[in-house]
Amino acid sequence: MASLRRAYLQYASVQNTVVVTLVLATGLASAALAETKKEYRYTVGPNANVSVETQYGAISVKPGSADQVVVTATIKSDSDKVEVDQHQSGNRIEIASHLLQGADQQTGRVDYELLIPPDATLNLRSSTGPLSAERLHGDLTMEGSDAVMNVRNMENGHVHVRTMHGTVTLADVSNGYIEISSISGDIHLKSVTGPTVQASSGSGRIFYDGDFGSGGQYKFTTHRGDIEALVPMNVSADFRAHSVLGRVHHDFPLKPMHSRFPAEKGRTFVGTTGEAASEVVLRSFSGRIRLKQR
Repeated sequence: MASLRRAYLQYASVQNTVVVTLVLATGLASAALAETKKEYRYTVGPNANVSVETQYGAISVKPGSADQVVVTATIKSDSDKVEVDQHQSGNRIEIASHLLQGADQQTGRVDYELLIPPDATLNLRSSTGPLSAERLHGDLTMEGSDAVMNVRNMENGHVHVRTMHGTVTLADVSNGYIEISSISGDIHLKSVTGPTVQASSGSGRIFYDGDFGSGGQYKFTTHRGDIEALVPMNVSADFRAHSVLGRVHHDFPLKPMHSRFPAEKGRTFVGTTGEAASEVVLRSFSGRIRLKQR
């Protein structure tokens, strides 16, 4: 009897597992079927202006043909709580998620994938994100509250990023005018150079890994966050670092230079390397500042 009971329990367990698996598979299939994709195509001339705004959802942008904008909108639910508004006026394209009454983060989510001319001016806005753009050389603006933002392989354009809490990452961005502001999000810059590179965060961390280019002005500021710069031996720049309440440190050989402000030991360092081609200013109220040699 005991062996029969064990056999029955094993059989019941297998049956339950099969039922659960079928239910999960059915649920996943239903979720996949619930997605709705819509594609929009526009013919544009040089230096087109493209704007995309969604309250909930991701936006990713890559280069396409020189005279076409292709937008793929994926509605993540089969609900009737959101619709896509789209408009073209000459060389200007506007795409926006229109939330209807009762929409929430799930029923109002729309993700966008864009192929645009590389020289187009681009404006992206999303509260939740993520937002990403790569391999473009037009002007770029990104805005969001919690959205993670990624910009890669860009050149020659103005890049403006504004966020409240999202992490911002720029990599391989050259010859650009860069301006990044965040309330509490971290900012990561890798191989980012240009005539002007500014990054500020209230409580987030700023990390720079690169050579500070040649002839640019770099200014990183935080209130409570730390600042860390990792540079190669052949970097050429003037460095000025100061933290009102935090500590500053460098393990990089700096030549003394004249400063208009008194250097407080442990709170300030001032020095130059190479031909001092670029100007680098690092400031924090209570965060730590470190300049490290790669």
